[in-house]
Amino acid sequence: MPKGLYQFLRQTWKKPKENLGDILKQRLVEWRKENVVVRAENPTRLDRAREVGYKAKLGYAIARVRVKKGGRRRRKPDKGRGPSHAGLVHFTPKGLQWIAEEKAQRKFSNLEVLNSYWVGSDGVSDWYEIVMVDPNHPNIINDPKINWIRNPANRRRVFHGQTAAGKKSRGLN
Repeated sequence: MPKGLYQFLRQTWKKPKENLGDILKQRLVEWRKENVVVRAENPTRLDRAREVGYKAKLGYAIARVRVKKGGRRRRKPDKGRGPSHAGLVHFTPKGLQWIAEEKAQRKFSNLEVLNSYWVGSDGVSDWYEIVMVDPNHPNIINDPKINWIRNPANRRRVFHGQTAAGKKSRGLN
């Protein structure tokens, strides 16, 4: 049986360095020059975007976010030797994907974060694409599958760890 488009895309993104090679390198060079949070016209990974809830209609938006890799290093106490159990180096408060979602929410405060997925990384940064929804758009209000996001309990859900990345960081998935 022949492969469909989404199967082909999924297979391609399983090994992006082998399959996408120069295209991915070129994209990363361009993305490095952009701002940290950028609105993207189309999703880079259509298959993954659709899996996490994106639809190609008004009311949905995609944001590409750059996050620096690595944990948060704490300051050493002013005096003394800084014992190994002081928690100075191996301290990551939450996952990088969750941090990316929060950055997107702060930039686009009128939209609501639905979910996100990885699109690339180099030695310094990771890039994630965030699927966002406008809760006040007529298409969203009239769609019974997504209008749950209008409920006031779901406002700024990313800051409460209610997205997939947030739940994973909280140990709920």
